Amino acid sequence: MTYLTKSAAILALLATAACTDTTGGLFGGGSDVSGAGIGSIDETSLEYFQASIGSTVLFAVDQSSLSGDTIATLTAQAGWLNANPTVSVLIEGHADEQGTREYNIALGSKRASSVRDYLVSQGVTDGRISIVSYGKERPIAVCSNVSCWSQNRRAVTIVSGGMGV
Repeated sequence: MTYLTKSAAILALLATAACTDTTGGLFGGGSDVSGAGIGSIDETSLEYFQASIGSTVLFAVDQSSLSGDTIATLTAQAGWLNANPTVSVLIEGHADEQGTREYNIALGSKRASSVRDYLVSQGVTDGRISIVSYGKERPIAVCSNVSCWSQNRRAVTIVSGGMGV
């Protein structure tokens, strides 16, 4: 057996074991997030924020308005932030590669501001939130078609302080 074949077999075995997790953890689909068992996540942890709530919201072309899906994610983020009042965040605004650098910096700023404004409307203290716009300078998908562009039209909430991170 070659090294590559052995590696693939081990990965397949690990994936199968993970899918049969019965502890109620990430793969088991259970609701135990109390921190009491293997595979459970404390709801106040950064891991919970990243795995269960999500840090990224997407926008339509040339838009900074919040959609229903965006609002659902941001409502969950606001709840987590309100439960963790010592945490501060940085909201990154991003745009796709279409348009000028200046236009995309402005659009990224509007997107980050929309996210900040919504979080503040949900009770998160404005002083805990910073924003930055990267425009089209930091894409997560690189290609010249809609599938990539749609992933780059985003705002990302980065936990930047208060949890030892």
